[in-house]
Amino acid sequence: MATVAALQMTSGPEVADNLHTAARLIAEAAEQGAELVLLPECFGAFGAASLTAIAAAEWGVQRPMRRFLAEQARQHGIWLVGGSLPLPVSAGGKPMACQLVVDEHGHEVARYDKLHLFDVDVADNHGSYRESRDYDFGDRVVCIDSPVGRLGLSICYDVRFPELYQALRADGAEVIVVPAAFTAVTGAAHWEVLLRARAIETQCWVLAANQVGEHPSGRQTYGHSCLIDPWGVVQQCLPAGEGVLTGALVPEQLQGVRARMPITRHRRFALAAQPLPPGKESTEHE
Repeated sequence: MATVAALQMTSGPEVADNLHTAARLIAEAAEQGAELVLLPECFGAFGAASLTAIAAAEWGVQRPMRRFLAEQARQHGIWLVGGSLPLPVSAGGKPMACQLVVDEHGHEVARYDKLHLFDVDVADNHGSYRESRDYDFGDRVVCIDSPVGRLGLSICYDVRFPELYQALRADGAEVIVVPAAFTAVTGAAHWEVLLRARAIETQCWVLAANQVGEHPSGRQTYGHSCLIDPWGVVQQCLPAGEGVLTGALVPEQLQGVRARMPITRHRRFALAAQPLPPGKESTEHE
């Protein structure tokens, strides 16, 4: 049995302030026995006007968020999944919404760049979201071995695209992480049902860490970070406020669900190769 944790934050534009809050919550999660801790999307900078400068710093020698993740992982002897941070693939390039996985020694063991960017209109006080203005598209599905099971990586808007999660299951995923900054409007409508659907159809644990409340930019996010089991039951939920959600992953529960309902053997349609975003070429998995 493994213990995992999701952090729920109300991040703002100041990196130092966000990292101070994250450090406090990570310490709390470690005290509760978490072996793997998931931070929300944009944990280190939310609504920052200087996204290009922040991304350049993460690529250069300063690397404040990347150093923070490494130091915290080493200090507490845990794996950290940095929900997302702006990080280019080359010096001066357009940033990706990048998720880094850091092991207990502080080593970056995986990188996932968000595949689906949030270019939508929402009936809230922000109105229009065009993530592709600031970020480039990722082009790889990433699934890795971890102390809590084989870990599938995804970010926020990805959760609306079930083919990604089928690809993660096909690559052996047992636990799928979903760091997010789901808006209050879309969260109230779709957050739980989407997460439960992804858990049910993949027969995986789903650990989701969301931003919460009203941010300095005026944006409002939904919270309700949660842990969902492979049968689709919400085992733990943190509806509101900054905090830590912890829960246990029971291997026998996942094995039992898959044995009683072997959906991968019953599938009649092969998983088709998905087209890459425009301008992208396929690369090998890490």
